[in-house]
Amino acid sequence: MTRDEAYLLLKQHMKTKNLIKHSLAVEACMRRLARHFGEDEEKWGLAGLLHDIDYDRTKDAPDRHSIEGAELLAEIGLPEDVVYAVKVHNEAHGFPRISLMDRSLYCIDPLTGLIVAAALIKPEKKLAAIDVEFLFKKFGEKSFARGANREIIAACSEIGLGLEEFLGLGLDAMQGIAVEMGL
Repeated sequence: MTRDEAYLLLKQHMKTKNLIKHSLAVEACMRRLARHFGEDEEKWGLAGLLHDIDYDRTKDAPDRHSIEGAELLAEIGLPEDVVYAVKVHNEAHGFPRISLMDRSLYCIDPLTGLIVAAALIKPEKKLAAIDVEFLFKKFGEKSFARGANREIIAACSEIGLGLEEFLGLGLDAMQGIAVEMGL
């Protein structure tokens, strides 16, 4: 499946504009991490772009979120490792995250929310207005962006990255798609 085909599939299943932007952010971050680790950017990008493909259907049934998405992706023939990464990114199921792609997707998912929230509190409301130092400070403020699970973000240590480096890679990726994000 090409990236363009995946994007069309996402838009068929996901109607919420902000969720589509979130998926684009996770895709960009996954591509950036793949490049950092010398992995397959296309495959990692697909996992990021499609990780929440079932969210519109499962938002009120968190026990089904990621399971239904993985089933859909398996049915259309995506690679098994992409399907598994999508399946295990939802911590509610307790599935083991085995590969570097699995663990990366898990950590990146909430990081994108932290980065967006940090940009939105700046007067400019732009990703260009924030840096790693600002993100690191906001990461430490428990009352800021409560939905961005700090424990999951900090699991970046499981992929061999320190928090500041992880924040920097994520911010760099998202700044690269600032126009698409509207930030």
